[in-house]
Amino acid sequence: MWNWVVSILSDPNTRWILLGCLLLGFSSGIIGSFTFLRRQSLMGDTLAHAALPGICIAFMLTETKSIGLFLFGALIAGIVATFGISWITRFSRIKQDAAMGIVLTVFFGIGVVMLTRIQHSASGSQSGLDKYLFGQAASMVLTDVYVMGGVSLVLLIACLVWFKEFKLVSFDPGFARGMGLPVGVLEQFILLLTVIAVVAGIQAVGVVLVAALLVTPAAAARCWTNSLALMMLLAGLFGALSGAVGTLFSTLVPNLPTGPVTVLAATVLFVGSALFAPRRGLLARKLRSIQAKSTYMREEQAALQVHAAQPQTQKQGEM
Repeated sequence: MWNWVVSILSDPNTRWILLGCLLLGFSSGIIGSFTFLRRQSLMGDTLAHAALPGICIAFMLTETKSIGLFLFGALIAGIVATFGISWITRFSRIKQDAAMGIVLTVFFGIGVVMLTRIQHSASGSQSGLDKYLFGQAASMVLTDVYVMGGVSLVLLIACLVWFKEFKLVSFDPGFARGMGLPVGVLEQFILLLTVIAVVAGIQAVGVVLVAALLVTPAAAARCWTNSLALMMLLAGLFGALSGAVGTLFSTLVPNLPTGPVTVLAATVLFVGSALFAPRRGLLARKLRSIQAKSTYMREEQAALQVHAAQPQTQKQGEM
């Protein structure tokens, strides 16, 4: 087993893909914890789909296949999408989940139209934009790993520096507003960090699946603890483990895409956590329910025995 792992890691390209997916999963799990706790699981999916027109516009303006330009366009589109969601919820009676659904469908529809137009153009066959729909982790190079490392560092530092503020905004925004915290600014800042994590993961898992790396590791970590700090750490570890498993399996099995396998690995971790977590797991709750019923039945039987013995005691006293 160890020799097999060493033989795989001897390939520089595999090492870059593995390290990139590790960093992607770690950073997505950390910022995804706040997205999950704020009940904005659809936000990652919305921002990922909204990034597609930004990628297409970057190519149409430059006619150059540049990953840096693509990611910059995706970042701008994601920021515009977040302001669009905020504008809809603030100036209309539409709730946030409906606003996210509207922005998701509109931006992704525009992106698909642009992508179709580009693919039918003279330079469309060389654009490679279709790879951003489902990801192509195998195309990672060393510079992409540096980008992933920078993104992970930025997200980690931001979550550590503003941990208390993010915690208050996530659990009780009304109390945070009463303390004088700029809740609106902090919410937009969390969305900006989410956009950065989404944009960084588009190349590896694509716009369709990148939201799973934000939600699934955080949901799995929530099954194990009630502490936000520990939840963030576990979510980052679960995300990194998913990235490593996805890379190793895709390397072992030919023609197996890394991105979808990474998402499936995260799903397996979530299922295992939902079943076997010691406090919130389904099996643990079932055992507690059985124990509670057993305790209740024993107490009822003891009460019945005491009640049945009382008449005999009274008769003996009368005699």
